[in-house]
Amino acid sequence: MIYLHIFWVFLMTNLLGYGGGPATIPLIQKEVVDRYGWMTVQEFNEAFAMGNALPGPIATKMGGYIGFQEGGWLGAVLAVLATVTPSLLLMITLMGILYKNRTNPRVKRMTAYVKPTIAVLLGVMAFQAFFDSYVQMSILHIVILAAGSYWLMEKKKVHPGLVVLSSLLYGAVLLS
Repeated sequence: MIYLHIFWVFLMTNLLGYGGGPATIPLIQKEVVDRYGWMTVQEFNEAFAMGNALPGPIATKMGGYIGFQEGGWLGAVLAVLATVTPSLLLMITLMGILYKNRTNPRVKRMTAYVKPTIAVLLGVMAFQAFFDSYVQMSILHIVILAAGSYWLMEKKKVHPGLVVLSSLLYGAVLLS
């Protein structure tokens, strides 16, 4: 029965929590601390502080931690699944609608407007990553990784996922 409660708590808080992960934290606290008594306020605050110190979305980290505390690995998996299920279902539904209407002129226009925005956001992210990596490692490694990645993907037609893995391996071996 605990697994059903874990899944239900994180499904409902993330379904009803509007505004992203941080907006769901008070809902999660109400359920976990007040309703079910799985944690004290102090323990919840410590888990929240620990979650904020780690990279990634806070709601999934809190779900995984609380789910693990209450139900072991299965509880952690169920809590994380329940956390991402509302967004996942909504995204799949919206993508289905967009795909079904992909020939509609309005949808084509909307997609045409969104593409440059995404390109700019990705460009800014790449620019920031470049300068962050420039501070942490020499320009030689950056040039080797950039040129090697370009050559592998464009000239040798290697799958981008394999290029990312090879870059990670390069970094693990030569930059650690």
